[in-house]
Amino acid sequence: MTEHNETIAEQTSRSEAFRYLGYRGAAPDEVSEALMEDCIRELCTKLSPRFFARTYPLQMTEEGELIFSCFRVKSRDLKKNLEGCHSVILFGATLGAGVDFLLRRYAVLDMSRAAVMQAASAAMIEAYCNMENRCLEKEYRKKRQILCPRFSPGYGDFPLAFQEKFALALELEKTVGITLTEGFLMMPSKSVTAVIGVKEEAACSGKGAVKAADSKCRICNKTDCLYREP
Repeated sequence: MTEHNETIAEQTSRSEAFRYLGYRGAAPDEVSEALMEDCIRELCTKLSPRFFARTYPLQMTEEGELIFSCFRVKSRDLKKNLEGCHSVILFGATLGAGVDFLLRRYAVLDMSRAAVMQAASAAMIEAYCNMENRCLEKEYRKKRQILCPRFSPGYGDFPLAFQEKFALALELEKTVGITLTEGFLMMPSKSVTAVIGVKEEAACSGKGAVKAADSKCRICNKTDCLYREP
């Protein structure tokens, strides 16, 4: 187990993992907590995290279309998230194929463990993205720029089909080993693509500034989403 993988495990939100399992307001018992920790430890032995990002200029047309130079999209929710931004960071991140191997294995051998492992790995990819986001924030802070919360295809009215645009723009198969199914789902399954807005620090009052790792759900209107943050 590498030090990087251990850091991902340490920063994985246990409360978020249990929320994915349906523990909304209810505290897990000691047996469930021990199982979660065991699953996280085993997942760590199979992690091969990879991350890749590129920056593109941003234009907004009068018709509300967003132009990133690599592709364009019309999304009210994404436009709201990118208000005041002059450029965007597109990124792809994955925990690697080893995680999928474990998920498939326990789906056959132990369904209870498989369910906990699914929840744990979902929280782990979020933790990994947050770690990379913080590195980006430090980099852009030196330029007196701030980042908006990340926003992924499938959130709100940003169509999941735009995964294909991300795959082409970022060369995801080559850079991080992510491929897409016909339904635009990513393989390995514990992978994320997202857009992060970049704006000048001077353009923000500071009062309402939000970081890329802050809640991604504040813009999305899908209130019945299993992964929605409180």
